[in-house]
Amino acid sequence: MPGAHSPSEDHGHERGVPVNPVFAAEPVDIPRFTIPDGGLDPEVAYQVVHDELMLDGNARLNLATFVTTWAEPQAERLMAESLDKNMIDKDEYPRTADLEQRCVRMLADLWNAPDPGRAIGCSTTGSSEACMLGGLALKRRWQHRRRAAGQPVQRPNIVMGINVQICWDKFADYFEVEPRLVPMSGDRLHLGVDEALALCDENTIGVVAVLGSTFDGSYEPVEALCAALDDLQERTGLDVPVHVDGASGAMVAPFCDPDLVWDFRLARVASINTSGHKYGLVHPGVGWAVWRDTAALPEDLVFRVNYLGGDMPTFALNFSRPGGQVIAQYYQFLRLGRDGYTRVQSTCRAIATGLAHRIEATGAFRLLTDGSQLPVFAFTVAEGEPFSVFDVSAALRESGWLVPAYTFPADRQDLAALRIVVRNGFSHDLAGLLLDDLRRVLERLRRQAAPVRGAESAGFAHGTRSAPAAERCRSQP
Repeated sequence: MPGAHSPSEDHGHERGVPVNPVFAAEPVDIPRFTIPDGGLDPEVAYQVVHDELMLDGNARLNLATFVTTWAEPQAERLMAESLDKNMIDKDEYPRTADLEQRCVRMLADLWNAPDPGRAIGCSTTGSSEACMLGGLALKRRWQHRRRAAGQPVQRPNIVMGINVQICWDKFADYFEVEPRLVPMSGDRLHLGVDEALALCDENTIGVVAVLGSTFDGSYEPVEALCAALDDLQERTGLDVPVHVDGASGAMVAPFCDPDLVWDFRLARVASINTSGHKYGLVHPGVGWAVWRDTAALPEDLVFRVNYLGGDMPTFALNFSRPGGQVIAQYYQFLRLGRDGYTRVQSTCRAIATGLAHRIEATGAFRLLTDGSQLPVFAFTVAEGEPFSVFDVSAALRESGWLVPAYTFPADRQDLAALRIVVRNGFSHDLAGLLLDDLRRVLERLRRQAAPVRGAESAGFAHGTRSAPAAERCRSQP
């Protein structure tokens, strides 16, 4: 059945969209699902599209998304000035290509690569593509080692927590790698070290550690994981590398938690990805993948073409894409510097932790996390309250706030939560306004006899799995 996110019905407008005469010299009718025979005045076309988009939610009030929704006008101007630049055409746009490589080196330095000048990496359309590249490099390195030893390469697997973003399920499916997922257990809502080790064998291409879970904002124990894998190698000879999915945390931890060891300071970390369009503070879409050195990225995965002029290496899954986001990333690195990023991310964390504890103080909720790692926190309804998290989410939407309600995956499908993502541009003032609206909502919801909405009413499913998928993802030794 089509839903709100699958607009396949015409809702009675079989003949098209009648256009108000105020937009045009005379009324016209525009088809919804076919290309019109004739064109439109640009102002009419603009107004029709603009008016429909007014029905979207306000991006600044979207507390579900990790994606940047505010940037300085100078960054947006640079992006607008670069709309016509194709990022892949490095021979025609050498300055843009150079800015990309400068960003790679800056990130390699930020993440403590042994030799940032020799670290290799690239921009992508987002962290999902960067994860695919990181996983693909792990698989190819494993294949090379196995073939060199005369061993079969038919059954690769990858170990990760069931809380990983859905792109990792896609990677496993698309590239035919068995996903071995560590389920949640009790209060452990992400990957556990002992549980991950129990799933590793000679066919394991790597372990994925998430620095900032999308479910609750928590960091996974990368340093402890690497130490355990070091011990595993000493005991068994198994050499299992680690990829750090730092989609959000890799642009928070270096500034807010500089003493936290999770990056290339750990020799077992082969690659790291992040989203420039999340806490990198750039409008979508740009991501980054960086390998600790050239040995971590097999040369046979790099393609070279010359039909755009000059010899051009390429590794990213996408080919043509805009250069404006990469340019904006370089602008943000220059504009903010380490001190600026520290101020921005620390402020986000302060807002998140303050808001989390004020929500807890209402007595209606129990915190699962408090925003002290990622500036993200999750909370569930306290025992005895006559409403569900889905009731709260729907009620807040009436005031324009988009706060997702969702259930956790195996083996904590009994746990339903709300989650708030604090991003640059979500101020202390907005946090206070949200809290005011939440308190008003609670007055009404507490008059209910029982919860009205359940998981079936939730419109948010980012990173969650359907029941059949969850069953398929059960960990297997």
